[in-house]
Amino acid sequence: MSNAQHAYATWHTDATREVAMEEGHRPLWRHFIQTIPEADLSTREVLDFGCNRGGFLRLLHALKPFCRALGIDIAADSIAAARTLAGVSPIGYEVATDLSAWPAQFDLAFSYEVIYLLPDLASHAAGMHAALRTGGVYYAVTGCHTDSPLWPAFRRVIGDTTNAPVQDRSPDDYAAAFMAAGFEVSVRRFGYDGFVPATKDRRYYAKLTDALDYASRDKLMFRLVKQAG
Repeated sequence: MSNAQHAYATWHTDATREVAMEEGHRPLWRHFIQTIPEADLSTREVLDFGCNRGGFLRLLHALKPFCRALGIDIAADSIAAARTLAGVSPIGYEVATDLSAWPAQFDLAFSYEVIYLLPDLASHAAGMHAALRTGGVYYAVTGCHTDSPLWPAFRRVIGDTTNAPVQDRSPDDYAAAFMAAGFEVSVRRFGYDGFVPATKDRRYYAKLTDALDYASRDKLMFRLVKQAG
């Protein structure tokens, strides 16, 4: 996703898989939400970058209610679905990737398996830095990096089945881009230790232990803090 890209309908070339993808992500999102140290979000304004059908923000609000939130994505049909599913929650959704319309508006921002798709990571990092208030935190999770032993297989499948471009970056590349934008950067392993379905897609995971290792070892969570001046 970059500011120059035109919108497409859905992330996946087979739109019928969007719901299944959301369901598969839900336990990992729950772990993500439980892992962040911020407990009380009642006064926080939140951004989800690459929100797809909006499921992450709905789950976040159920577990840690926030003041208000915005989800943005380049996939127009996914945003339409997110708006329908939002109900009366304080969540808005927009088709966008350019954050310049929301300067210094957010206290917390999230992305889940999105940054590896960004052609211009430096522009994204700068835009996110500008969209956060001083002291704001951006959590970006991805296991799609060149240090993962599963990346060659992932790259082939993602390239064949999605409408988004695929980039080759290492964890150090991600960290360098966010540091250059002015963030204080730290990182941890995602560390998911829940049950993994035995029906995991074998195009991605040749062995079931690969699926376990990916969620616990290869997937990384970056914590990016916008410091004062």
